[in-house]
Amino acid sequence: MMKIGMAADGSLPLPWLADALARAARLAGAHALLIHGPAGAGHFEFALLLAQAVLCEAPGAAAAGRPCGRCASCHLMASRTHPDLRTVLPAALRVQLGWTDEADYLPPKGEAKPSREIRIEQVRLAIAWSQQTSARGRGKVLLLHPADAVNTVSANALLKTLEEPPGTVRLLLTSTDPEHLLPTVRSRCQRLPLALPDTAQALAWLQAQGVADAEPLLALAGGSPLEALAWAQEGLAGPALAALPRRVAAGDASALAGQTIPRVVELLLKLAHDAQVLAAGGAPRFFAAGHLPTGADLAALRVWQQALQRTARHDEHPWNAGLLIESLVTQAAAVWPRAAGRPAPPAGSFGASFGAARSGASLHSAR
Repeated sequence: MMKIGMAADGSLPLPWLADALARAARLAGAHALLIHGPAGAGHFEFALLLAQAVLCEAPGAAAAGRPCGRCASCHLMASRTHPDLRTVLPAALRVQLGWTDEADYLPPKGEAKPSREIRIEQVRLAIAWSQQTSARGRGKVLLLHPADAVNTVSANALLKTLEEPPGTVRLLLTSTDPEHLLPTVRSRCQRLPLALPDTAQALAWLQAQGVADAEPLLALAGGSPLEALAWAQEGLAGPALAALPRRVAAGDASALAGQTIPRVVELLLKLAHDAQVLAAGGAPRFFAAGHLPTGADLAALRVWQQALQRTARHDEHPWNAGLLIESLVTQAAAVWPRAAGRPAPPAGSFGASFGAARSGASLHSAR
């Protein structure tokens, strides 16, 4: 997570958001904004920056859409203690960000995992907060991120506040796919699209963050510099990234040591995608063509991809991470038998042996 809001020197933490910030200033009269765009564009960072601009106490800051970064309000924003900003996030995201000291955080009961949804209790608390008087007199901002996590019951509870916010409350909702939101929610908001930066701007920003050899990481991240930075911070960069496809093809699960199940599945799905594109004579999207193993068994590749997709649908299941990753990488070795030092399987024999290996590797029983 990047530093919140604009710095005192007037610099933006994510410079590609400047244009969207200027467009937001022209929508200053909108009581509810739906901030949407591709994953990794910086929805949350942008929403916090916009909230800072709305609440900034410097003359003309709200109209210009550029917070000063120096006033008392901006300092409160930077310390996450502004009384007129309410952030509503799923509990699981709060844990991920380390924001579990917020009033909105509802810890799970017993051994339950933190919720990935915005729950009705959170929405009710936020509505009650919105009806209170502004503490600093500049208005109030209610931020829901991501709005995709608002379930149907919570969304219906929010509708009246979306349509007629009390006092000077302004609502900010974020989404990577507005079409997944209820039509009654979408219709009550004005839309503000975000976009990923172009390659040159993204690479310049990554280099400023100290990421060396950023181009392969940016490709792996689908053009999102925030996602590329996250991969770099997790240790997947340079030689480790270049060697990953062939190590996986050889059945080396240690190449993925330390990664979470969702991250492993994401990486392997991208590898499966590029392997199919390469086999069809196309240009891979996520990995450099020279780093990809060749000679994939296409029948095996399709079965492996289906196994990955099934796992992706249940990536929050309490798996035994080591066993699951070992199983998925073992399946990859069957996709590229020569890379694993084995002869190619006889035609038509792969499906049955692959299914037996999958069930024997405890894909669905590991805990």
